[in-house]
Amino acid sequence: MATGVGRAIAQGVGAMRIALAASVLTVLMAGIAAAQSFSFNSFVIEGNQRVADGTILTFGDLEPGAALSTAGLNDAGQNIRGSGLFESVELIPQGRTLVIRVVEYPTINRINIEGNTRVRDAELLPLLQSQPRRVFTPEQAETDTAILTEVYAREGRINASVTPRIIRQSENRVDLVFEVVESAVTEIERISFIGNRTYSEGRLRRVLESKQAGLLRAIISRDTFSPERVEQDRQVLTDFYQSRGHVDFVIQNVDVALTRERDAYLVTYNLREGQKFEFGDVTVTSEITGVSAADFQGVVKARMGATYSPVPIDDDITRLEARADDLGLRFVRIDPRISRDARGLMINVNYVLVPGPRVFVERIDIEGNGTTLDRVIRNQFRLVEGDPLNPREIEASARRIRGLGFFQNVAVDTRRGTADDQVIVDVDVTEGPTGTLSFGANYNSDAGLGLLASYRQSNFQGRGQRLDFDISTAESNRRLSFAFTEPQLLGRQLAGSVNLSYATTDNENALYDTEKLRFSPAITFPVSEQGRLRLFYALEYNDLTDVSSSASQIIRNEAAEEGVWTNAIGYTYSFDNRRSGLNPNAGIVLRFGQEFGFGDSQFIKTTALAGAETKILNEEVTLRATVEGGLLSYQDGSSRVTDRFFLGSRVMRGFTAGGVGPRDDATDDALGGNAFSVLRLETEFPLGLPSEYGISGGAFIDYGSVWDVGETFGEAVIYDDFTPRAVAGLSIFWTTPLGPLRFNFTEPLEVEDRDETRSFDLTISTSF
Repeated sequence: MATGVGRAIAQGVGAMRIALAASVLTVLMAGIAAAQSFSFNSFVIEGNQRVADGTILTFGDLEPGAALSTAGLNDAGQNIRGSGLFESVELIPQGRTLVIRVVEYPTINRINIEGNTRVRDAELLPLLQSQPRRVFTPEQAETDTAILTEVYAREGRINASVTPRIIRQSENRVDLVFEVVESAVTEIERISFIGNRTYSEGRLRRVLESKQAGLLRAIISRDTFSPERVEQDRQVLTDFYQSRGHVDFVIQNVDVALTRERDAYLVTYNLREGQKFEFGDVTVTSEITGVSAADFQGVVKARMGATYSPVPIDDDITRLEARADDLGLRFVRIDPRISRDARGLMINVNYVLVPGPRVFVERIDIEGNGTTLDRVIRNQFRLVEGDPLNPREIEASARRIRGLGFFQNVAVDTRRGTADDQVIVDVDVTEGPTGTLSFGANYNSDAGLGLLASYRQSNFQGRGQRLDFDISTAESNRRLSFAFTEPQLLGRQLAGSVNLSYATTDNENALYDTEKLRFSPAITFPVSEQGRLRLFYALEYNDLTDVSSSASQIIRNEAAEEGVWTNAIGYTYSFDNRRSGLNPNAGIVLRFGQEFGFGDSQFIKTTALAGAETKILNEEVTLRATVEGGLLSYQDGSSRVTDRFFLGSRVMRGFTAGGVGPRDDATDDALGGNAFSVLRLETEFPLGLPSEYGISGGAFIDYGSVWDVGETFGEAVIYDDFTPRAVAGLSIFWTTPLGPLRFNFTEPLEVEDRDETRSFDLTISTSF
C-alpha cells in the first residue's frame, strides 16, 4: 500500500522531485567551484512570494560577513529545505553575494475525497492534517493517505486503496484530491479455539464480542476484524474461565491470518485451561491490635466447596470494608491471602485485616464533562473529600461512572496532593450520546402489527435523569406513556420516578372497548445487595366504552358504572442475583407486590413471581422454572373486566388474548378472573447450527389457569373455578440486531372446549 501511495504522489509532484535533485547538484557544484570558505556581504533572494527574505535567511542561519565552509553552505541549503515550505532551493555564490533561488510549495486551494460511499466526508475530513490555505507537502499527503487507509481498515475494508492527486491552479495553488476505491468488508470467516476441553467452541464464541460472519453480515458490524476488539475478547475470555474456577487459565497466543484471497480473517485462540478449583477454607484474621476477626466473619459469603471465582472475593472485601466503617474503624485494609491445595484442587482464602496507609482524599477533580453536571459524577463516589483513601473504592467508583452509559471514555486516577498524606482524585471523561429518537414497527401475537415512536434520554439536561416517551398503535390497541426518573433523589441512593400512561383497546374478539389512564409516582431504594423495594401511589381511571347491546350482561352491568377513579398505595419487593450471585451458572428472581385501594374502591391486589435458572452440560443447556400468580380481592364493591387478570402469551403460551379463563356462557365473552397462577418449565439448547447465526432451540410446558369473576349478576359463567390448562411446545430463539426474537409452536395438552388456542406466536424473547 505504501509503495502505491509513493508512486501516486510521484506522478503528481514529479517536477518537484527533479527540481529538488537539481538544487542539490547546484549547491555541490557551487561548492566545488568556490574556495573552501565563503564570506558574503549581501544576499539576493529570488522566487519567494509568501515567505519573507528575513525568514529564509533565518532558516539558513545566514548573516552578512559570517565565514561559511562548503559544508556550512550545504547545511544552510538543507535547513531552508527542511522548513517544508519550498519545492526546491538553490544557493549560488557570486563573489561576495549569495543568490538564493527558491520555488515555494503551492498552497492548498481545497481538499476533496472522491469515491467514498461507506464512510462520509464528515467523518474523514476532520482527520486530515492537510488543510485548505496551508502549504502543500508530499510528505503530509502521504501521512493523510495512511490515515484514510487506516480508517477503512478499522471498518474491515483492508483492501481499500487511497490515492492522492494534485490539480494545479493559478497563483501557485493546487486542489488536493484523495481518490478512494472502497473494497468489500473483510469479515471474520472463522473463530476457532485450540486447547479447550471443558467448553465447546460454540459456548466460547458466545462469550466473545467479535462474531463470525453469518446471515446478518450486512447489519452486524461485530463480524469485522478489529485488533482492539480482539484485546477486549482476550480479557472477556480470561474472566469467563477464571470466574468458573480455572485459576491457571491463560491465552497463549491469538493467531490472526488472512485467507489467500484476502477477503476474510481466520482467528484462532490457543488456550491452556488448567485445572478447575473450588473454595477451600475461608477465614478472617486480624493483624490490628484491638480489632477482633470474629466481628467480621459473619459478612463473608464465599463458602467451602463453591466454584472458585475472583468475584466473590471482591464482594467479600467490599463487605468487610463496609463492616469496618460500621464499627468506626478507619484505615483498615483487607489483604486477601491465597494459598493453593494442588492435590485437593482447593483455594484457601484468608482475609487479613491490616492497617492501611493514613492517606486522605484532598479533593475530586472532574474534567471533560461539558454536558453532565459534576454532582452526577460525584454521586458515583462513596467517599468524599476528607475521607480515608480507599483504592478499591476508587476503582469501584470508576466502574459505576462507566456503568452510567453517559461517556465514551472514563479515566480515574490519583496523584499526590498538597501534602504527603493527601491525594487528589482526577476524573477525566469524554461525553457520549445519551438520547435516541426512533420510529418503527412491531409485531405481537396478542395485539397484531403496530407502529411506534419513542424518545429516550438517559441524561436529561446533564442531570443524570431519565426521560422516556412512547406512542404505539396496533390493530387492537393504542398506548401513550411517559416516564421520568431521578436516580439520586435528595443526593441519596433513592430513585424517584413519575409514570403516566393512557391506553385504549379495540377488542376485535369482544363486544366492548376499554379506556385506561394511570398516574403513578414512586420511590425505589436498595434493601440488600440484590434486593430493591419500590413504594408507589397510583391514581387510575378505567372505563368500558362502545359496549354492544349483544354483549354479556355482566359486561353491560359493569359498564353501567361508567368511568371509575381509584386511588391506591402499594409496594413491590424484587430480588435478582442472576448477575451478582456466587454461582455464575445459576440464579433466582423473586418479585412480590401489593396494591391497596382506598376511598370509593377498597381492594387488595397481590402479585408474585419466583423464577430460577441454571446451566448444565458445560453451560450448553439452560433450564428455567417460573411460578407466577395474582389475587385481586375487593372489600367494598367488586372488580370489573378492566381490573381482572387475563393470561396473555407472555404469561401462558398457546392461547389467544383472553382465550383462556371464565367466559359468559351465552355470549362467549372473555371475562378475566380475580385470581391466576401459572407454572412455566422450559429449556434452551443449541441446535448444532453455526453460532454466528444466533439461532438456538427450546422446549417448554405451561400449566395454569385464571378464575373467579366475582359478581356475576346471576348470569351463567363457565370455567369460573380453577380449571387447569396445560400446553407444551417447541421454541426457536433468534438473536438479531432488531432484538431477541422467539418463535413458539404449541400443542394443547389439557384445554377446555371453548378455549381459544393458538399453535404459533412470535414475541420478543424475555427471561422471567
